[in-house]
Amino acid sequence: MDAPARIGRTARLLEARLEALAVASEHSLEGERPFDRQILGVEAATRHAVALELLSSEQAGAIWAGVARRHPDARWCHWPQRAA
Repeated sequence: MDAPARIGRTARLLEARLEALAVASEHSLEGERPFDRQILGVEAATRHAVALELLSSEQAGAIWAGVARRHPDARWCHWPQRAA
């Protein structure tokens, strides 16, 4: 797999995971609390992808921002504010 394909795959996987968590937390009667471990995991995965140069910080930020715009009730979904 070449670098552009790897970057695209990483971006799609991150976005899909964020979308799934955002939808689940929005529909949960308990809010985001039951998803804390998964949220921390996707934050860590994002930091690792940036550190490994699979995504740039700007790309990661754009993915998180896009999901945050589509899911405003998922207040946890803000990058890089959460990661700081």
